[in-house]
Amino acid sequence: MDEKGWSEFWAGLFAFVSSWKTLFVILAIILGAFALRWLLGIILRRSVQRVISNVKKAHSVDETQELASAPQTAARIVQRSRTLGTVINSMLSVVVFGAAFVVILDVLNVPILGILGAAGVLAAGLAFGAQSLVKDILNGMFMVFEDQFGVGDVIDVGVASGTVESVGIRATSIRSVDGTLWHIPNGEILRVGNMSQGWARVIIDLPLPYHEQIDRLKQTILDAAKELAADRDWRRKILETPEIWGVESLTAEAVVLRLVVKTRTADQWAVARELRIRIKSALDAIGVKVPSLRRTILEDRRQTQVSDTEKKPAQKPEQKSSPKSAPTSTQGSASDKKSS
Repeated sequence: MDEKGWSEFWAGLFAFVSSWKTLFVILAIILGAFALRWLLGIILRRSVQRVISNVKKAHSVDETQELASAPQTAARIVQRSRTLGTVINSMLSVVVFGAAFVVILDVLNVPILGILGAAGVLAAGLAFGAQSLVKDILNGMFMVFEDQFGVGDVIDVGVASGTVESVGIRATSIRSVDGTLWHIPNGEILRVGNMSQGWARVIIDLPLPYHEQIDRLKQTILDAAKELAADRDWRRKILETPEIWGVESLTAEAVVLRLVVKTRTADQWAVARELRIRIKSALDAIGVKVPSLRRTILEDRRQTQVSDTEKKPAQKPEQKSSPKSAPTSTQGSASDKKSS
């Protein structure tokens, strides 16, 4: 192709692009928005992963689950990082594509100020009509930034309880112990009981028989609990030495003794199960049986009802006077008065 042919080619290409300029600009904006969203998502994921990797490296662990034996702040940093990453990732799409939409309107020479004004009025109307949606978003933002709970926490929100799997700007997903996944709008969460923040406590109320020496049984139970706390597989889950707070209550069947153990969060259930096994073995070794606090008494009341029927005197039926005999008695009484 000679120089004239190249000139004609470039002139035709320029004319084609000029005629479809608006379309190409819109396509470029859309592709740029997707590319920017993809790039920001990668940066966000790498930032969260870097925080988690630094925490794991600082405590010489390879898996996130192993952070259960690390200081409490380490596990909390990981949970909070993942939660913030989930929420920010949800907000990125709205911000990036919203900005791309505004730029496209400007390319099409649509008056943006007028649309923004109308959008403000429309937003006010939607906010009034969709108050529950606005409430869900605001509650979700406050719960995340106040660190009320995070991904991986075990929480109780009243309507459901379990492990938090995801926290969004509108709803929170909770996996219960039976495997059910609950999706709860953030606006419906009025209270949160977080069992994964700080520390936890195992509380065991143990009934003991009256005829046994309480001091001897206290020492036996405490020795079993301390043996568990000194065990290599359990000592990292127990934060303080087990304690017996004393007699919690007195019933007609037993003396109830309270044992408490301070543990790491989310480990209180496993420690409680193992502790019950060891206490049972220790009491069996000294020949002590734990009394039952529930007793059902069955009483045969049939013989009682028969004897009550025999003792109860028979009642004679009442005799009702007929209406015809009434006047006769009246006359008789009147004649009695005359004769008198």
